[in-house]
Amino acid sequence: MSFVRTILIKLGLADLSVSRAPISVFLLDDDERRHRWFRKRFKGDHLEIAKTVEEAKKLLPIGTYDAIFLDHDLLPHHYTSNDHDDFGSTGFAVAQWLSDNPDVQPAASVIVHTRNAEASVKMVDKLEESGRQVEYVAFPMLDVKIKNYWNK
Repeated sequence: MSFVRTILIKLGLADLSVSRAPISVFLLDDDERRHRWFRKRFKGDHLEIAKTVEEAKKLLPIGTYDAIFLDHDLLPHHYTSNDHDDFGSTGFAVAQWLSDNPDVQPAASVIVHTRNAEASVKMVDKLEESGRQVEYVAFPMLDVKIKNYWNK
């Protein structure tokens, strides 16, 4: 990516329209700023957003997604500590659920995009146990990864 294009993207001036067939993307994230970022990045594609584990479990079985993006830290208190036993309210619960339900979205590429590196390892390990194609990409590197996956 050229330096000028990078600046244009950061300023919101670049044309991010799709130059390939549209894809279907699922996002689990509670941050509205990230929702806007994903909407801009996947302009022209189908983007489904869940803010909670419960919403994700309802949406994942009924759609067909090319890509699934999972955040871990879904509640404000998770941003400061990992000393919680409420993993049922985090992206790990969705990773566990997908691992337990291998017939749901079996062909989708899963990307764990949380800034919580420790939690991402657990999510990736859990998803790999069920044979899913999954990787961890820290959110600051996500734009580059998306560009490489889905040539835009």
